Amino acid sequence: MKAAIVSLTIRWRNPSALPGFGLSLGLTLFYLSAIVLIPLAALVIKPWSLGFDGFWHVLSNPRVLAALRMSFGGAAIAAAINSVFGAIAAWVLVRYSFPGKRFLDALVDLPFALPTAVAGIALSALYSTNGWLGGPLSQLGIKVSYTPLGVIVALTFIGMPFVVRTLEPVLAELNRDAEEVAATLGATRLQTIFRVVLPMLLPSLVTGATLAFARAVGEYGSVIFIAGNLPGISEIAPLLIVIKLEQFDYAGAAAIGVIMLAAAFALILALNLLQNWAAAHR
Repeated sequence: MKAAIVSLTIRWRNPSALPGFGLSLGLTLFYLSAIVLIPLAALVIKPWSLGFDGFWHVLSNPRVLAALRMSFGGAAIAAAINSVFGAIAAWVLVRYSFPGKRFLDALVDLPFALPTAVAGIALSALYSTNGWLGGPLSQLGIKVSYTPLGVIVALTFIGMPFVVRTLEPVLAELNRDAEEVAATLGATRLQTIFRVVLPMLLPSLVTGATLAFARAVGEYGSVIFIAGNLPGISEIAPLLIVIKLEQFDYAGAAAIGVIMLAAAFALILALNLLQNWAAAHR
C-alpha cells in the first residue's frame, strides 16, 4: 500500500514530458476516424450488399477492367515520366541561377492552383488537332486529344509538382563534398550524378513519384476533357464511378472504389517498405 502511494506521488510530481498527450491523442483519433476511417469503412461495406457473386460480377466486367488498367497504367507511366523530368527541373531550380528563375519556380505550382476542369479544357484545346501543340504533332501522325496518350499527358501535368517539391529541399541541403571528392578522383559529371548524387536522392525521388502516382490514380477533372472517354480505350475508373452513381448503382460504384483503394494502398505500402529497406541497407 505504501509503495503504491509513493508511486502515485512520484507520477504526480513528475508529469509526462508531453503534457496533454491523452487529450491530444483522443482528438487525433476522433479526427482521423471522422475524416478517414469511417468514410473508408462505409466504402468497404457498401459493395457487399451485392453479395460476393454480385461484387465479382462488377469487377470482372470488361469495361471496368479496361478502366482500371487505364487509370493505374496511365498513373504509373505519368509517375515514371515525372520522376525523370521532375528531377531535372528540381536540379535546375536548386543548383542554377538564371533570369526568370522565380517565374519558372512559380509555374511548378500551377497544377496545384489551377482548377482541374480548367486544366483539362486547356490541355484539350492545346493538344487538339488544330491546337498549338496538337497541330504539329498530328502532322507527324501523333494524336494526343481523345486518346490514351491524352490521359497520360493530363496525369503527368497534375503529378509533376509532387516530384519537384519533394526533391527541392533535399537537393538544397545535399552536401556537395561527395561530388567534389568524386570529381577529384577522376569521375565524370555523369558518373558523379548516377553513382553519388542519385543514390542520395533515391528515397525522396521514390516518395515524390509515389505521391504523383497516388494523385494521378484518382484524377478526374483534368482527364475527362482530353481523354475522349471511349469505353475500353480511354475511359478512366473515376469516370466509370461517376457514371454508376448517376445510374443510382451505388453498390457498383463502391465496388470499383474499393478495388482502387486496395490497389493504391498496396502499391504505396510496397513502395514505402522498399524505401525503408533501402534506407536501412544504405
